[in-house]
Amino acid sequence: MNNQASISALLDLIRERNSFVISSHVRPDGDAIGSALGLQHLLEAMGKRASVVFVDSIPPHFDCLPGVKRIASRFIAADAVIFLECDCIERSSIDRLEFDAARPALTINIDHHRSGREFADFNWIDPAAAAVGTMVYDLALAAGVAITTAMADCLYAAILTDTGSFNYSSTSASTFAMAERLLQSGTDANRIAHAIYFSNPASKVRLLGIALTNLQIDGGVSWSHVTLADMERVGASVEDCEGVASHLIGIASIEVAVFLRELSGQPQFRLSLRSRGQLDVSRIAEHFGGGGHHNASGCIMDGSLAEVTERIVSHLRAACTQLHTDALVNAPTQASILLA
Repeated sequence: MNNQASISALLDLIRERNSFVISSHVRPDGDAIGSALGLQHLLEAMGKRASVVFVDSIPPHFDCLPGVKRIASRFIAADAVIFLECDCIERSSIDRLEFDAARPALTINIDHHRSGREFADFNWIDPAAAAVGTMVYDLALAAGVAITTAMADCLYAAILTDTGSFNYSSTSASTFAMAERLLQSGTDANRIAHAIYFSNPASKVRLLGIALTNLQIDGGVSWSHVTLADMERVGASVEDCEGVASHLIGIASIEVAVFLRELSGQPQFRLSLRSRGQLDVSRIAEHFGGGGHHNASGCIMDGSLAEVTERIVSHLRAACTQLHTDALVNAPTQASILLA
């Protein structure tokens, strides 16, 4: 089913129902929060009852988004549940709540990850979309709903963060055109960017200092880590780890980077992978049970810091070598250039 057909079918399902719960993955990021709130504003504009539910806390730099204070932390009975950028119900925020006991008659899955799975009753997956926020925007246009300033603020935050401030390869001319239309709808791009990127707690900056101290580089690969002890020492939260990987990939000549964050319980680490150019880290993340985007993905790996580092760095080195080999094989020979 193409996007136009998916949107039309989804709107039919929405029009037939009155109440909705919207949720996304655990530890919600900018796209999860912005697209969920944007969809809530859209559904309410269509005369529906809509609630956003996240179990995990919302990072304070998203307090600027209209409706964020209405986000609930408990499951609410509804006619349908809409999951945003989740590859399964188990990865959603509400899986830890009494979801199964009050499971609605309809589940809807909206995702833009290449690794997205069709786990719901209705699935709309568009890997070409720069963010789920762009899909919600397209849904609003198809529904004939005016983009309010509140909706525009939320969707702009979703697009801004999930494109890496319009730096990832998923960014296209249509992404910028959509951002322009959101600004025309009243969103203040400077205010949102300032809230998201320039209001960091001191604990986040201190943790970044630790991560940069642990930085290691080998050819086109960079990596770093923080431990639970590091986080406790500076009073850092999980949210304070956001953005560290972007610093690692921002180093000149680095092609792929990984940031390792120790998890509580058994020896285990959360990996944030970043790349530039043609190296697809989503495939690497999938290899280890995770997923994500071409240039930004993640996964969880068991083992000690030394074990996990060795496994992932070896894999990244091999990926870089293969990328260079493929480039040489596909490069035009001198003879073909002369004959052209």
